[in-house]
This record gives sequence, structure tokens and C-alpha cells, in this order.
Amino acid sequence: MEIDNIYNMDCLEGMRQMEAESVDLTVTSPPYDNLRTYNGYCFDFENIARELYRVTKQGGVVVWVVGDATIDGSETGTSFRQALFFKEIGFNLHDTMIYAKNNVYAHDPRNKRYKQSFEYMFVLSKGAPTTYNEIKDKPVKHSGKLLHGTKGRTKDGEKRALKPIVMGDFQARFNIWTYTTGRSITSDENAFEHPAIFPEQLAADHITSWSNEGDTVLDPFMGSGTTAKVARALGRHYIGFEISAEYCDIIRKRLEQTKTLFDL
Repeated sequence: MEIDNIYNMDCLEGMRQMEAESVDLTVTSPPYDNLRTYNGYCFDFENIARELYRVTKQGGVVVWVVGDATIDGSETGTSFRQALFFKEIGFNLHDTMIYAKNNVYAHDPRNKRYKQSFEYMFVLSKGAPTTYNEIKDKPVKHSGKLLHGTKGRTKDGEKRALKPIVMGDFQARFNIWTYTTGRSITSDENAFEHPAIFPEQLAADHITSWSNEGDTVLDPFMGSGTTAKVARALGRHYIGFEISAEYCDIIRKRLEQTKTLFDL
């Protein structure tokens, strides 16, 4: 399988043709429960998870963006079962992050539950992550202040001193990331021919955090192509699979409009 390509095929078949430990980062949002139809296609989660582990480099990361349907008055819990299975096959559950949506539709008072306004972003790593480019965009209240402190204790019970640091203007954000949904998530109008796309900024933030320029980013459920578009724009290589020929046409249109650091 060649990088910088989107393949119109089942991702399980495609990943089986990839070399082991050839991917630095995966950013994907699979079809889950009955929330997304994806032209009627379904997927073999457990075998796909195993292939993701095989193709991920040691120190690589998989970002798995997923939610749960509510059926017969109960959430399915599929997301949790998937996270636990990833752990069973060798991944670390490095972080459980939240993708919060700040402009969901109004609550229906006939529902006896609070309005759902988030999805999980499971950050899975194959060993300790090799790359972590911390996004620092949270303003610091006491910028310029010398910070002392302790962290934990030694085996003898003594407090462990931390090296003093001077607080900068910004600190790393927390693990709840909020994005505006709707028409503002991309300027590509043809992207909305796909039923479920996530914000380009969400993809950009994860690609920035867990990979470097020249790395290879995979999306086995390419959908409208957001991961490939953003990876290309940020100077990463990409590879993806999309079983729907209709959606592959959307991806190609978006990639044709995308400028890349490789073109400069």
C-alpha cells in the first residue's frame, strides 16, 4: 500500500496489505451503533482493532472518536467495550478525552435525560507515545510567577520536591476539547454530502499533538476525508480506506483543493 492515497476498499482487507508498524498516528471516527448509516455498510470491529495494533509503530497513537446510541431507553455502552478490547490486545488507554459540541439542538423536554452533547475520544498508544506536541492555549492566571511544589513521596515517605519553574502566558489545555459543529466545521461544501463529519480543527489538534511533519497518518474509515485533508495540509503523509465509492469522490474533491507543505 502506498502512502498519500485513498483506497476504495474495505479497511480490514486494506490494512492486511500494509506493512507492520508502518503508521505513526491514526485519527478516525468509525460508524457506531445505529447512529450512522454509511450507505448501509458495517464493520468487523475486533479484527480491525487487531490490524490497527499491528500496523501502528511502537510509540504510535490511535485516536478513536466514538459515541453510543440509546436503544430502548438505555445507552449501548459500545464505546466502553471497544476501549476495553483495545486494552486487551495490547494498547494502552493513554487518555479518555471528550469532544464537546457547543451548539447542539435544543433539548426536547419529552426526553427523560439530559441532552447528549459530546463524544469520546479514546487516545490509545502502543507503549508510551513517542510524540507529544503539547498544545498550550489556556491562559495562565499568574503568568510570570515562580512556581514551587511537591509531587508524591519517596519510598521513605518524604515529599518529592519539584524543580521551580516560571509560569508562562499559556499552559496546556485540558482533555475536554470543545468545537462548534454545523456548517462552520469546514469550508468544503461538498463535504456535507457525507452524513457525519467531524471538525477539521479536531483533526488538526490531534495530528499536531501526536505526530510530526513527515509522519504517516491513517484513517481506516475515511468518510468525507477530513483526516487526509488536514494531514496533508499539516505536512504529514496520509493513507486511508473508504468502502463507499460515493464518499471516495467527495474525498478526492477535497484533497484537490488542499494546499500542502510538500508543495511549497
